[in-house]
Order: sequence, then structure tokens, then C-alpha cells
Amino acid sequence: MTTLPVAVLLPCHNEGLSIGGVVRAFRDALPEATVFVFDNNSTDDTASRARDAGAIVRTERQQGKGHVVRRMFRDIDADYYVMADGDDTYDASLAPALLTLARSGPYDLVNCVRLANDDEAYRGGHRFGNQMLTGAVRLIFGDRVQDILSGYKVLSYRFVKSFPALSTGFDIETELAVHALELSIPIAHVEGSYRGRPPGSSSKLRTYRDGWRILMMILKLVRHERPLAYFGVLGIGCVALALVLIVPVLLTYVNTGLVPRLPTAVLATGIVLVGALSLTTGIILDTVTRGRREVRLLAYLGQRAPPSLDEPARAPTHAARRGEPIR
Repeated sequence: MTTLPVAVLLPCHNEGLSIGGVVRAFRDALPEATVFVFDNNSTDDTASRARDAGAIVRTERQQGKGHVVRRMFRDIDADYYVMADGDDTYDASLAPALLTLARSGPYDLVNCVRLANDDEAYRGGHRFGNQMLTGAVRLIFGDRVQDILSGYKVLSYRFVKSFPALSTGFDIETELAVHALELSIPIAHVEGSYRGRPPGSSSKLRTYRDGWRILMMILKLVRHERPLAYFGVLGIGCVALALVLIVPVLLTYVNTGLVPRLPTAVLATGIVLVGALSLTTGIILDTVTRGRREVRLLAYLGQRAPPSLDEPARAPTHAARRGEPIR
């Protein structure tokens, strides 16, 4: 498979109203790039409009953005990947600045921090949810990332090829951010405008459903990446509950020498044992997690480093210039 200098990746589901303009905008902004649209079971004319605008169209049958991103990352080889949505909410003219910053570092991840142009672009519930989730990730995994739910970013080859992509839906954005933070990957940010969808187009994001899924993803990542903290908190909670139950029993025993509430004493003992098992589990899994992190870091380091501004860019193949599939 030929390695492209830049690939623009646009995951799409029923974006026929906007995808043609998005493809043309990215082709104008990045003439050297090849634009790929990955159609995710659209029931409208998304695929044909994207093809007419000059994009290479591919299909992913498993529903969900996470499945699409996994397929894109597996199938496409490029020095840099510009990933955005096909709903025309992001400014394609910002792509050269994102790419230049990525090459100047070089950075493996350049994230576009969204600045809403109007209330329709960034509804209050979505804004609050994004701030809460971004704050949770920054608190747990580190504060080097901003706006984790932004779908507009530039990624390097070694980031993409070392990323496991286990999510299935919109929680893929959280997984991308945590992957970068856990491996101490070079990250940069650029602020960019974020506008509302075109008239007649509806968002695929459901505030409460997808917010809950992302929150569950954060908890799952904490369990996987910070098992000592996760199970340690559970263990400490069990011990604290046991102390609340056992203190009256102990006071009665000190004053009378009797244990009239024997079931409570047995229950408290059991809860302490559960807490101890939880803490032991956290210690064991923390060692396992360290080994997994080292394996992922070796996988990341095993990929070629992103080219910098001082290195000449690879010229695209003739097939890429004609818009034909790359083999």
C-alpha cells in the first residue's frame, strides 16, 4: 500500500446535505491531500455526493463512529491524518495551520479546540457535558488535553498505527485522548470556529445517551489504566463502611464485655475482607497495567516518526491524484 503524505478522513452517516461541500473545502485547503469518506450505512446520497466531489468513498457496515475510525486507521497509510466530521461544522481552511503545527513539533496529535459561533452550534447541555468530561479526564489522566470531544484533529502515522481503537461509538474521542496522555505523546492545540449544522441536517449525537456512554468509558479507562486508584477507592470505602458498623459494637463490648449484635460484627468483618481483596486486586492489576503500558509504548516507538517541516514531503502517487483507490 502506498503511503500518502496527508490523508483527510471523514466518517459519515447520512450527511448527504453537507458532505459534498466538506470534501471540496478540504480539497481546496489541502491540495496535496487525498480525501477519504467512510460511509457508515447511510440511507441517503452521502456516498454519491462525496464521490462526485472528488473523495475516495469506502464503506464500513458496523454501525458506530468507533467502528469507522478503527477501519480508517487500519486501511489508510499516511504520514499525517486530518480527521474531521462530514457535517460541515468545522472550518476546513484551518487544516493547513493544524498540519503545519503538527509538522513543526513534530506533534503526534494536534487537537482543534472548538469555539462556537452560535448557540445552535454548541448547545448548553453539550457544552456542560464536554466541560465535565474533559475536566474528569484532565483530573485523572493529566491536563495536557483540551476539548476531548472535538472531532477535528491531526494525527501522525505512529499515533494511528499504535492506537488500539476499542470503542464503538462517539466515546472513541475519549479513548484517543487517553491514549495520548497515557503514552506521554506530544500534543498541541489550535482554537477554531465551530458552527451549526446546515438547515435540514440533524445531529447523530444524543446528549444523555452518548454522555452516559462517554462517562462509562472514562470509568472503564480508569479501571484499566489506574486499577490501584480504582480498586483502592473501593477498598477504602468498604473499610470505612465496616468501621461505621463496628464502632457501636466495639463500644458495647468495651462497656459490658458482651457482643449482643453478633450479625453486625460478622457483616463488618466480611466487608473488611472485601475491602482487603479489592486493594489486593488493585495492587496486582497495577503491575499488569504497567506491563501493558510498556507494550503499547514499544508498539508506538516501533512506528516511524512523523516527518517535520525540515523534511521533504512525499509526493502523492498518480492514483491518488486521479482520486482512484490506493492499493
